Amino acid sequence: MKKQATIKNIAVIIVLALGALTMIFPFFWMLVSATKTWAECNSTPPTLFPANPTLMNFVYAFKTAPFLQYFRNSLIVTLICVSVTMFNTILAAYGFSRLKFPGRDLLFSLLVSMMMIPFEMLIITNYSTIVKLKLYDTLAALIIPFTSSIFYTYILRNFFMSIPDSLYYSAKVDGASDWQYLWQVMVPIARPSLVTIGLLNAITCWNSFLWAVLVINTTANRTLPFGLFAFTSEAGIRYERLMAGASIVVIPMIILFLFCRKSIVTGVSKGGLKG
Repeated sequence: MKKQATIKNIAVIIVLALGALTMIFPFFWMLVSATKTWAECNSTPPTLFPANPTLMNFVYAFKTAPFLQYFRNSLIVTLICVSVTMFNTILAAYGFSRLKFPGRDLLFSLLVSMMMIPFEMLIITNYSTIVKLKLYDTLAALIIPFTSSIFYTYILRNFFMSIPDSLYYSAKVDGASDWQYLWQVMVPIARPSLVTIGLLNAITCWNSFLWAVLVINTTANRTLPFGLFAFTSEAGIRYERLMAGASIVVIPMIILFLFCRKSIVTGVSKGGLKG
């Protein structure tokens, strides 16, 4: 039995290791290709490591396209989206978990069912709204459609529902209002789920591409993903330079994920399984 268990464990480890290598290799290839010369990047057969590593591709990317401007725009959009979404999610989750009003569960079920509608089906409506509000080609156009999410509300609502009602009644006895109870009791307790929501929302906003292509026209308002697309179109397909630009876009989110991966898994599991 022990021998069979050992063989099984080894097989699981091998499968997981192969899966990890499969997931990591594209990022590794992107970083390695960004340090190659044009000849090495187009050589046949391809080389795994560069013979003469260089950072000139990154220098060219920064000189050719204003990636610092794109980075600033992405940072502004991400921070505002995360802040507003967190605020709206907290209020919505509290309302659907603690407040008693007719049709609460039915309304929440209808909102959850809207998660089956892909964002692409709402693009025309959102685009028309942005144009009518005269927000086309502004950073506000990148922010408004991403200031609420029923998925994040679902995660936080389940966490709020797992908090005992005795805490609410105790707070009421002490004279606390619903507003005070929300921000002084429930929000601190739900910090793992809130961290997860913030991280997932930040990654989504940072990587947003399709919507930015539709509502942004000038270079000054481009974000990093859209800026990378425009950079490749203007400069032609030079794969080593393309990989350098892609590295500039992806590395911040990779670093964020590596430092916060445990919080993401913990928050999703607690918010998705409780309640």
